Amino acid sequence: MGVKVVKFGGSSLADANQFKKVADIIKSDEKRRFVVPSAPGKRFKEDIKVTDMLYSCYELASKKKDFSESFNLIKDRYNGIIADLGLELCLDEEFEEIERSLKARAGRDYAASRGEYLNGIVLAKYLGFNFIDAGEVIFFDEKGNFMLEKTVSAIRERVRGLDNAVIPGFYGVSLNDTIKTFSRGGSDVTGSIVANAVKADIYENWTDVNGFLIADPRIVENPEVIKVITYNELRELSYMGATVLHEDAIFPVRNAGIPINIRNTNEPSAPGTMIVSEDLEETVSNYTITGLAGKKGFASITIEKAMMNNELGFCRKVLEVFEKNGLSFEHMPSSIDSMSIFLPSEKFVDIEQKIVSQIQKEVNPDNIVIEHNIALVAVVGRGMRKTRGTAGRIFSSLAHNHINVKMIDQGSSELNIIIGISENDFNQAISGIYDIFVKSVLK
Repeated sequence: MGVKVVKFGGSSLADANQFKKVADIIKSDEKRRFVVPSAPGKRFKEDIKVTDMLYSCYELASKKKDFSESFNLIKDRYNGIIADLGLELCLDEEFEEIERSLKARAGRDYAASRGEYLNGIVLAKYLGFNFIDAGEVIFFDEKGNFMLEKTVSAIRERVRGLDNAVIPGFYGVSLNDTIKTFSRGGSDVTGSIVANAVKADIYENWTDVNGFLIADPRIVENPEVIKVITYNELRELSYMGATVLHEDAIFPVRNAGIPINIRNTNEPSAPGTMIVSEDLEETVSNYTITGLAGKKGFASITIEKAMMNNELGFCRKVLEVFEKNGLSFEHMPSSIDSMSIFLPSEKFVDIEQKIVSQIQKEVNPDNIVIEHNIALVAVVGRGMRKTRGTAGRIFSSLAHNHINVKMIDQGSSELNIIIGISENDFNQAISGIYDIFVKSVLK
């Protein structure tokens, strides 16, 4: 029998009703043997996630203030789920230990991790599964770097002979025995690691959407779901702001050749999005593009100098200025007599005059022009490699919407085209490109 690892996000485990949906999903397929839960998320729009409640307790405890009122809300949340599920389970010992540890300043990561820890205990009890504390099998070194080989070995040893297990997401332990968490959304990463360790056939990531959407639904009304996307495409879209899956969750399963299936807990019959290796034949898309994503908040600095291309080491000298000031850039288009560097404004704005002064000293340019309020839009799709005129259609759409293009960058793999535009044109650019590549096909 094959194995599926299933991860459920916070919205999928926000209350007892969601727990019941999760249990039905797991029990509907005997291959779903290893489960990775997040902490309870929001039950309604104004609600507070348990992780945020724990952060609040930590902040109060670190200032030696009374956090009992805030912590009681957390206890009520879990006890309410337990009561509504009809479980014979008492978490009083766990609550007391967490309170003691917070008072002893066990750390921000420890506080945040307890949401997943407690939810894992509850879910394991409800499913009748074994519970494995992630703090016993997920390892980080002294510098906080995740240790894949040690972790995989520990998980394999721990699950040997077990038919099933619940392993909480988001956290592990460092070699000095302190709790360490991944960044927010890190339960995705835990699920990917567990899938690698148990050599899963598939890693199912259950959330509150029907899959990875072609465009941001806050910009495009009811965008189509991406049926199949490759790891490379996902990496490009995640980097540019698409947020369905924690981008670090890709690597443990990609290296093991395990596909990821993004599914909706509230619509379990929907097929969702399959994330697969680049070499699979089933990766044909209905559209030329696979997805659109973008980010605001960039700046550009353009350095102009006649005969720049003949000046040995010109680019190196410019880039060394950014390196010395701890700045990395996103893109660097150039021409014979100019080069432009695009980078996040927030890291650049406070030291831009210092940067200008150092560039002038290093390369003596004819002119330096700085521009802020730039957005980057990524058009991603393996279908662009085989389709003529893709770039032409993109820029035709932008021209039709009276959008000026400030930068164009296409990777040699022809997997993506990145366009720099004014932030004011961001939403219109996304909508226009979606219309020409997707909506026009649907008509």
